[in-house]
This record gives sequence, C-alpha cells and structure tokens, in this order.
Amino acid sequence: MQETYDYVIVGAGSAGCTLANRLSEDPGVMVLLLEAGGWDRDPWIKIPLGWGQILQNRLHDWMYYAEPEANVDGRRVECARGKVVGGSSSTNAMAYVRGNPGDFDRWASRYGLPGWTYKHVLPYFKRQENWEQGAGGERAADGPVNVQRCKYQDPLIGAYANAAKAAGYGWTEDYNTSSQEGFSHLQMTIRNGARCSTAVAYLRPALKRPNLTVKVKILASRVTLESGKATGVEYLENGQKKVAQASREVLLCSGVINTPQLLMLSGIGDPVQLAAHGIKVKVPLKGVGANLQDHVSVVVMYERKSPGPFHRMMRMDRIAPAIAQAYLAGTGFASDIPGGVVGFAKSDPEQEVPDLQVLLTAAPLPAWPYLSPFKKPFKDGFAVRTVLLHPQSRGRIELTSKDPAAAPRIFQNFLGCEADWKATRAAIRMVRKIARQSPLAPFIGREVAPGPQAESDEAIDAFIRKTAITVHHPAGTCRMGTVDDPMSVVDAELRVIGVQGLRVVDASVMPDLTSGNINAPVIMIAEKAADLITGRPLLAPAA
Repeated sequence: MQETYDYVIVGAGSAGCTLANRLSEDPGVMVLLLEAGGWDRDPWIKIPLGWGQILQNRLHDWMYYAEPEANVDGRRVECARGKVVGGSSSTNAMAYVRGNPGDFDRWASRYGLPGWTYKHVLPYFKRQENWEQGAGGERAADGPVNVQRCKYQDPLIGAYANAAKAAGYGWTEDYNTSSQEGFSHLQMTIRNGARCSTAVAYLRPALKRPNLTVKVKILASRVTLESGKATGVEYLENGQKKVAQASREVLLCSGVINTPQLLMLSGIGDPVQLAAHGIKVKVPLKGVGANLQDHVSVVVMYERKSPGPFHRMMRMDRIAPAIAQAYLAGTGFASDIPGGVVGFAKSDPEQEVPDLQVLLTAAPLPAWPYLSPFKKPFKDGFAVRTVLLHPQSRGRIELTSKDPAAAPRIFQNFLGCEADWKATRAAIRMVRKIARQSPLAPFIGREVAPGPQAESDEAIDAFIRKTAITVHHPAGTCRMGTVDDPMSVVDAELRVIGVQGLRVVDASVMPDLTSGNINAPVIMIAEKAADLITGRPLLAPAA
C-alpha cells in the first residue's frame, strides 16, 4: 500500500511537530507526520507536577537503557525518551534553556558551520518563544511556545538564591541572553498552568489544515532509496507494511537514538556495523550512531529542618484536589514543579563557557502521597542536581539486529575521561559551598547524600559511580559538519551526505552539546530547517 505526500516526517517530537506546522503553512503541499507513540491525552502530561509521575513510571517512553559500564558500577542507566505526540517535550521537566551564545559560535568555528553562529540562530530562538516578560533585546513575545519563570512558592528558593550569591556566584536576571553565567530564576514551558509542549504549541494549531495528516502508533522500518534519492518511508501500521512516498523530501525527526537506527536499517551508516547485521550498504557514513554525548548528573540531597510546602501539600486529602485544580483550571500547587533556581558556572576560569549547571529541586527524592496511618509520610528534604554540560566523553548507538522493533544498543561511555571526573567533583564541591552559606542555615538539617563522610576524591568518585544518571539530553549521533569531514552525517543545511531528498532534523545533528537543557535548541534547529527545506529566505542574523 502506497500513499504520496510532498514531505514525510518521521517522529512527532519537538522537531517533528515544529516542522509539521511550518511546512503545512503552505496549502499547496501535502505533509505526513508519523509517530510511534499515541496522542498526548494523558492528564499527567498536561499537569506540570505530573512530570514526576511520568518519569518515575516511565510513561510514554521507549524504555531504553544504556549498556552496563564500569564507570557507573556496571549499572544500566535508564535513557528515557518520549514515545508520544510531542516526544520528550511532552514528558520532560519543561525547563527552557537556549544555551550559551558561545555554544553556537563554537559550532561555527570548530565544525565549519558559519551559518550557525549565535547571531544566525538567535532569530530562530526568538521566532519560537512567547516570553512572559515581553519582547525586547534578545527576547520575543509572539511565538508559539509560552515561556514563564517558575512560579513555585517556597521560602527555600529565595534562600538558595541568596546562598549562591553569598558563595560568590553571580546573578543574572535572564540566562537566556548573552549573560548566561550565574544563578537565575528557572524558566519553564508552561502556559496557563499547563505544559506547553510542541504538540500544544505547534501541532494542535496545524491539525485543522487539510494538507496535514498525522498517523500515530506506527513503526518506521526504513527509508526507501532509489538511485541515491530518498523516495519515501516504509512503516508498519497494525501489523501491515505500508510505504509513504515523498515527492520532495523525507525528514527524520526520530531523535538521537532512533534516527541513527533508522538510517542504519536503511543501509546508511558504517559499513562494518551494517555488514555485521547483513544490511546492504547504500551510503557509507561512518558517523551514523557515533559521537553520542549526554549531560551526566549527580544529585546532592539534604534533609530539611522542618517540613516545607511540598511536604504539606503531598498529603492525600490535599494533593488530590490540587491535581484536579491544575487539570481543570490551570492554577494552584500542581500547576508548576518544585524548582525555581538554576545556575551556570565554570569548573575552571579558563573554560570558554560554563561547563556546570546546578538545578534546585525544592522536594526530596523520592516522595509520595501520604495519609497517616494508611500511608506513612516521607522525610522532607530537597535535592540539588549537578549537570556536566560539556563532557569530553563520547559514546555510540549500535544496532542489535535488522529488526526495526529491536531496541538499539546504547553505549553512553559516561565519565570516560579524567576531565569529566574532575568537573563533576568540582560541581559537588560547588553545591556544598553554597550549602554552607548562612541563608540556608534555617533549612538544612544534614547532607543525606553523598554525606559528610565523602570528602576525599576517592569517596566522591565512589558516590558518582554509584549514583550518576542522565539528565536526558542526548545529542550528536548524526552530527552536522563539512562534507569532507569523514564523521559528518549531515551538511550545514541538515541534508544527509550522499543522499538526495533526505534530512535529519533533531538533536542528533548537534555537533556537541549546548550549555543546558536542549529542548529549546532542538526547536530552534527545526525552525531554521523549515526555512532551509522550503527555500524561504533565512531570517537575517541579529545585529
């Protein structure tokens, strides 16, 4: 069975939803959007506080785990990726972080991508956002993605901000500008008390267009190729094999794990790996699946001297109506998450951009609804997540078999070099320095993890190996670069090298990681890709 469209988009995540909207603005083209997951109708997706439920229970998730590695004590670290309309923007913690301007200037200078400097990408960041503080300078207020400061109320948040200042770290009013370094109020993709995913911001407004078709619960099995050109996508729907023909282009937006998998299943990749699974090589590209990088995180946890608002509100007779209030009215306790402060710092003054991120969670890990005597309450506390922003370690994605339903193998290679260990230790010591400041004295009972006994490098390293996890920001497995670079997979216009009519538009094209959460940069990439694909004039670089 065959159908014909102008554009076939594989993956309705952050990039796919953005492209579906922008490409279908032209009523003269037919667009098909394919998604492996279902529609984003789960109430937990809409309610901001439901993020914890989504992550802990692996809802709407591909259920990926990395291979066991010695640097994390042989654990299989989970690698949650959204499998639902909206992708990971429907399951993430809603943090909105563009990254540091130096990230994009580094892409331009190091990887031969002059069209991706900060001045070139800033207009596309601005095109996506509706900033609650209004337009001006580097911010905009007429885009589809609503961005607001975290509104969660807890005296701990102000105390933590003051403690960071007392510890000698700077303060920036808006980290999503050229002044990223320092601590600041966390910005969130929330609109009217509900998650503002790309499904909400981009796809929903486009669904009324007759030239856009969305299919869910399908599995893309390969890109069809004829004479060096991508002609469509083969997929399985209700056990039936179908082919969607693309008269113009096939656009892969399946993410950092699934996009390289689909390319390899289509015969595009490292010939050695393809041969190992009996796949005929159509286009040899060694970089497919290589260059995997992710933000590794270690969490420092504290006991709270007296219960805070999160603990009080998690009592069952309080949290149940709060959840209903958030779902129905978009107000109240559950309409935000217990955060509020984020920091960007350098582990070494010689770093060009911040290489550490600190995220305050004004709640303990774990926590649960309680009601004595039926369910005992948890001990109150709070957590500070440290994030290694620019790891030097690189992993890879490999096929398990040529069965498209078989999960690929993920080799994260977390902490694969000494520089990453050094920076992670520095992050933990930075958090401890902040905790010793007087503004936090009324709040901290004791350090629960790693605990005061872990002072030496050896003890801290043992804690890191035991607890390090991902912050769910994988990137780089189909990286952008020059055509003469043997590890490039796509060129500066996101076209797969050696194939006509095929582009990759997702985080896998990032040459390296940005300084922070990656959802905003992914949307930016898709916004720019829409202009590259349609041939519309690119937005003028910022002055």
